[in-house]
Amino acid sequence: MFKIKVPATTANMGPGFDCFGMALNLYNELIVEESDRFLIEIKSETPSMFMTTEDNLIYQVITRFYDKIGKKMPKLKLTQYDKIPMTRGLGSSSACIVAGLFAANELTGKPMTKDELAQMACQIEGHPDNVAPAVYGGLIVAVLEGEEKILHHIKISPSDELSFVTFIPDFQLSTAKARRILPSGYSKADVIFNISRASLFIASMMSKNWDNLPVSVNDRIHQPFRGAFIPGMDKIFEHAKNEGAKGVFMSGAGPTIIAITTRKNEKSFAEKMKLHLQELDNAWEIQILHTDLEGAQIL
Repeated sequence: MFKIKVPATTANMGPGFDCFGMALNLYNELIVEESDRFLIEIKSETPSMFMTTEDNLIYQVITRFYDKIGKKMPKLKLTQYDKIPMTRGLGSSSACIVAGLFAANELTGKPMTKDELAQMACQIEGHPDNVAPAVYGGLIVAVLEGEEKILHHIKISPSDELSFVTFIPDFQLSTAKARRILPSGYSKADVIFNISRASLFIASMMSKNWDNLPVSVNDRIHQPFRGAFIPGMDKIFEHAKNEGAKGVFMSGAGPTIIAITTRKNEKSFAEKMKLHLQELDNAWEIQILHTDLEGAQIL
């Protein structure tokens, strides 16, 4: 028996559409045991959509791993302890994919390296911005190359001065729906807008120049379109900026929103934002999170 801990992730982070992602210190845990019969238990703090049958995403990923290495899969008991809310833009599906791969790798004697597990996770997920930070931790700049989705990445350790105040609503937004709303093409001006701000964002994180963050998290590729599905988003952005946030962006495909602040101001900022959120139609939960630097771990 062993346990796997996988962090939540925030992707895109403003202008870094499908290539920026960061691990956060909110975790799902998976206990894996060999058994005389197949069994999946899910213990979630929020309503879970994951199945307890063989259609369960973690089980499917483990099955795929065994097929890939040509071994027979044993009967397993899987117990999921889920704290990452589903379909909120915090990488719940990616956490399951990474948990399944780490479980299968451990069960089979670790035939794959962490880099190989990250490559396989990208091939399953199709995008690297959530799975890569779930594997490696930290802030990841990820690039896929070729039809086989070869992953190249750079890991950055954001300053421990920063906090990521997370606003999680009581409604869901599926990634598939959020992708369908995006246009099929963009103007040259919009592409240049995002390239410049994405570059500035990474430079700001590496140089600790927080004064650049309010400009660097702006985006024209996905947030203006997905915002139509997130009632109250414009108000949250406005209030966060007025209350001194270093930057504010949609997490992944939404509907969660994240504001960047400093650790010394995180609590006062969260209290001020709590009052603003009470004015909105939907209920929003506030969590103060920080960067996870380790990624998925076998405990």
